[in-house]
Amino acid sequence: MQPPAFWWRPATDAGLPAALLAPLAHIYAAATARRLRRASWQAPVPVLCCGNIGVGGAGKTPLVMDLAQRAISRGRRPAFLSRGYGGRARAGTRVDPNRHTARDVGDEPLLLVRIAPCYVGADRAVSACRAVADGADCLLMDDGFQNPTLHQDLALVVVDGAVGFGNGRVLPAGPLREPVATALARAGGVVIMGGDQQGIAARLPDGLPCFAATLQPDTQSVPRNRPIIAFAGIGRPAKFFEGLAQCGIHPARCLAFPDHHAYTATEQARLHRLAAQAGGCLVTTQKDAVRLNAALQAEVHTVGLQLAWTNPAMPERILDLWLGTTQR
Repeated sequence: MQPPAFWWRPATDAGLPAALLAPLAHIYAAATARRLRRASWQAPVPVLCCGNIGVGGAGKTPLVMDLAQRAISRGRRPAFLSRGYGGRARAGTRVDPNRHTARDVGDEPLLLVRIAPCYVGADRAVSACRAVADGADCLLMDDGFQNPTLHQDLALVVVDGAVGFGNGRVLPAGPLREPVATALARAGGVVIMGGDQQGIAARLPDGLPCFAATLQPDTQSVPRNRPIIAFAGIGRPAKFFEGLAQCGIHPARCLAFPDHHAYTATEQARLHRLAAQAGGCLVTTQKDAVRLNAALQAEVHTVGLQLAWTNPAMPERILDLWLGTTQR
């Protein structure tokens, strides 16, 4: 299912659906607050969480990949901790791309493991113990801002600059997992991805570090002389299609699927057929590609994301906050 349109309207224009769902939102927020009061295990190495307040993709995975590469450049041995959404592997499983598929460990871990070891499971403390035992000297959580199992030494809230915090309401009345003020009180910084179209930076608490970056599509592998059938099952598929258009690629068809969608054999056959009928090719995201069968993976053209910081000093400041200034 795609998120309802009223989630993204201004708070003053959210309408009757949001108002009717307000009691359920109150219950959801209370349950989240109660869960966050649980005791967390503190790892013997520094832990950085890149999470968000709302549902859907905001650019967390490209962010942790960028920061992990920078940590490696400082001589550190990072490891990723991921929930492994949709996977069936037990908590603490170390991802092996030669053995695991997206159905085993989720889609993001198969991208993360290309840079550093990745461990999956809802209990991040279990994964952290395994990572440290394997030699990791710093940990990166891809999502998990509302996960209390592991103490977070530094938590960054990642926000999509195009949609911000939506209507500002908690699920199911809006897209948020908890109230903005409550979440920002725990955060050590905010990273705004893309242009700040919602005035997010101006509404942050005084003293809360604010960083800014953009995600730039890498479309070098996309043919320019054939019709394009684009598809995506990510938090906000429109962002992917808009990114293609900004690069001068205007697909003949754009097909949106739910976030982390597990493509069925029938759906994959349909995608192949659509491209064949148009005499064109299929284009999708790296996250979607790992959820396809081998035959279709060989056929699709994937678009990666390059993270560009507004100021090159910003990521170094994040690493200093996370790892300490003596680790260079």
